[in-house]
Amino acid sequence: MGLFDNVKALVGGKKKSDGNRKVVFRKNVNIEKRFEFVRTAVSGTMSKFFMARDRETDRVVGLKLADPDKTGLFEQRFKTLKKPPEGLIASNIEHPNVVKTYEYGITTKKQNYVVMEYLKGSGLHAMIYDRDSMLEGKRLSLIRQFAEALGAVHKAGFIHRDVCPRNFIATPDCTGLKLFDFGLSLPDEPAFHQPGNRTGTPFYMAPEIVRRRKTDHRVDIFAMGVSFYQLLTFELPWPSNDASGLAALSHDTLAPTPILEYKPKLHPKLVEAIMICMSVSPNDRPKSTDQFLQMITDVDSASV
Repeated sequence: MGLFDNVKALVGGKKKSDGNRKVVFRKNVNIEKRFEFVRTAVSGTMSKFFMARDRETDRVVGLKLADPDKTGLFEQRFKTLKKPPEGLIASNIEHPNVVKTYEYGITTKKQNYVVMEYLKGSGLHAMIYDRDSMLEGKRLSLIRQFAEALGAVHKAGFIHRDVCPRNFIATPDCTGLKLFDFGLSLPDEPAFHQPGNRTGTPFYMAPEIVRRRKTDHRVDIFAMGVSFYQLLTFELPWPSNDASGLAALSHDTLAPTPILEYKPKLHPKLVEAIMICMSVSPNDRPKSTDQFLQMITDVDSASV
């Protein structure tokens, strides 16, 4: 059964078996009646996230509600390509370092929603911003888990398109990491590689996105490299106070600040692997997250 066959199978509240999981698609769900909102929403790129109690199961979950205006504009770009909804993409990715998806669908207010496991812990971006001491001695493990999570996305046939620390949650003890938010994700297929889809977070955006060239999963490799650079140094490779798309224009016109200027004692193999990820040309980057992980096999935590 193919990806788009799964869509047909799910319509009408039917369940799709996904290993030990059953992911449900539903229509016309009254969100206010179904869920008790426990915690105030956190705004994402095109959605709001809530901690909520599901009254049907009495389970505390993560609830994502899409902004119809923002998602409508994004989906319109792929109208003729039949882009799969975020919930279906998320339900096709199963990995210990990727958030579990329980259900997705459409609310009575015509909003897309996704119900997922509730993740306890801190956003990786907040820990970086706060220069959190919890990261000390744990960065190498987090880097490997980050790469493995992204690899699961690629192996499932998708491009995440918004890889950045904001979309990873660290466990309370900072030994584990999970990827979430597939709002900008696309199938890794030629039809979706065409120029023009200028979406993502500017600080992590690959040059081919900025310059409106063809893209593939290697835009995620670039963003992964920027994320690792920031995780290790608490700085961006191209320092900027401009959070708009203009910030990404320097990603192929200026060389990034050498990471060793911030962390001179880093393992040379880790430095090389990260800097290669941020190569201007996609052909010069690692072909996969597995290749990146192979490059850092001999790196130990003492050198990070």
